[in-house]
Amino acid sequence: MSIPAGDGKPLLSVVVPVFNEEAGLPELHRRLTETLAGIDGRTEIVYVDDGSTDGSVALIREMLDRDQPAVALVKLSRNFGMEIAMSAGIDYADGEYVALMHADLQDPPELLPEMLDAVRGGADVAYARRIGRDESALKRFLATAFYGLMARVARVPYQGQAGDFRVMSRRVVEAIKQMPERRRFLRGLVAWVGFEQVPIEYRRADRHTGRGASYPQLLGLALEALTAFSDVPLQLATLFGLVIAQLSALGAVVILILRLTGTVHPSVWVWVLAAVLFLSGAQLTTVGILGRYLARVHAEVLARPLYLVDSVEHGTGAR
Repeated sequence: MSIPAGDGKPLLSVVVPVFNEEAGLPELHRRLTETLAGIDGRTEIVYVDDGSTDGSVALIREMLDRDQPAVALVKLSRNFGMEIAMSAGIDYADGEYVALMHADLQDPPELLPEMLDAVRGGADVAYARRIGRDESALKRFLATAFYGLMARVARVPYQGQAGDFRVMSRRVVEAIKQMPERRRFLRGLVAWVGFEQVPIEYRRADRHTGRGASYPQLLGLALEALTAFSDVPLQLATLFGLVIAQLSALGAVVILILRLTGTVHPSVWVWVLAAVLFLSGAQLTTVGILGRYLARVHAEVLARPLYLVDSVEHGTGAR
């Protein structure tokens, strides 16, 4: 399903997921509309409200009928998460090319013309790759560690420190729309599609307003990415079990030898307790890894829709 866009489809649709971004929306919209005004062709901005509880929706509604690139509001029935909100925006975007960007202005809208030129020049995806970050040292370290891990274990092409900020051709968009998986890592899905994908390098700024995802949320996203695009954790669980079995057998032989030679006289219950605790920890670790994959299977078996839409509103402003 797509949003009506007047006579003909837009050249570019910009999808922006929004969750409690009231403080930063005016500046985001100003910079975005100024950037789109310099693009030769019709454009639209698709704001996807992901269950905001502040005044974000009211602000977007004020933007609908201004004389500017067409603005649309897709209001979801509740908070489904950023990955799902971006997927909803992709479903409703009608442009020949579709851009994804966050609402926090860490990804500069001013890069869009350069990214659009890249895909109009023959590439299917132009993605923004970070060559620096104006963020805390801890967040930079964790991001570098995550991308380094994904480079080694993921079954998709590695794109370096690339987030969701990208411009995609229509055939990539249609390919993404055919992927029904519920627990999504969208940038991984785009990389999985293949075709020609080129980087546009930039330095990432800190958030303009508000606070970003918490560290537990970022950890959850990292785990989703790892289990969605790699089976290495399952291999590690098997290897872990084999190593523990071998160490346990070796320890039993050593204890037996020391006992027979009279070197030590350990209490049997001490060794039993240590062995039980050690093996229990190993089993729980392995079961936890298996559980991550089973949870993904469970979500797919339920086959619930990715999201529910409360309302769709679009303005009359167009270039």
